Amino acid sequence: MEEIVKISSIAQYNALRGVTTKHPLVTVIDLSKAQPMPAQSFNFDFYAVGLKEMNSGQLRYGRRHYDYQEGSLIFVAPGQVVGVQPGIELFAPTGWVLLFHPDLINGTPLGKHMQDYSFFSYDVNEALHLSDKEKSIVIDCFSKIGYELDQNIDKHSKRLISSNIELLLNYCIRFYDRQFITRDYANKGILERFEYILNGYFLSDKPQNEGLPSVAYCAESLHLSPNYFGDLVKKETGKSALEYIQSKVIDVAKERLFDRNKSASEIAYELGFKYPQHFTRLFKQKVGITPNDYRTMDE
Repeated sequence: MEEIVKISSIAQYNALRGVTTKHPLVTVIDLSKAQPMPAQSFNFDFYAVGLKEMNSGQLRYGRRHYDYQEGSLIFVAPGQVVGVQPGIELFAPTGWVLLFHPDLINGTPLGKHMQDYSFFSYDVNEALHLSDKEKSIVIDCFSKIGYELDQNIDKHSKRLISSNIELLLNYCIRFYDRQFITRDYANKGILERFEYILNGYFLSDKPQNEGLPSVAYCAESLHLSPNYFGDLVKKETGKSALEYIQSKVIDVAKERLFDRNKSASEIAYELGFKYPQHFTRLFKQKVGITPNDYRTMDE
């Protein structure tokens, strides 16, 4: 089994890259001035944001590989495993990497809503691809953080550094919104496949055997991470992925309620509900009346 190297401190990572540690909880590295990462797998105890500027280098994330394009950003959350392929550097000779420990942002505005940056849970093949203008903004944010690290640590350091990290991540939210829009054609194809997956699910015996389709199941069927998939559906439809699935369940239920040979409870089990009352509750929440009342509307 491949050994996974645990990187538990910023100082340990900096030593690996041959750079000076200026702050115990955060580092910004200009990769043109750093040693390449060795060909191993690493588990980080901190957040990482990496900018790749030139066309070379391959990263393994879990079982998947990703060839960087010029001006792309990846995001790694604590506990995730990143691997460097033998003979190939994790980052090209030019680029930047920001790493910050969760302790840095504890008690800050950023720490209170870190969970909002869902792209830290995206797969590596769902990286953020930047325009030249966007890349300049990102590099400027890295530079501002680097400037603060060059100052003596004082009572303002934590707030200023975390604020600049927050600024960077907020720009990344904007840039991802742009990426969802500019890849509109590809996204439409994903929504069509999403609908196809749901249709096939309810035509099969999976609901009775596995229950209602989950967001994770649909995302995996589309070869997307649940967070990326959920964000994409939200941007395209205005609904969360769960709300979209629930709407589909209701549409299928309405059609099946026209079959008077089956009770509402039987239909509930067919759709994947473990308890009929859960079906009744969802139906009434979405339609305003119970399944039985819906069934008798035209009588």
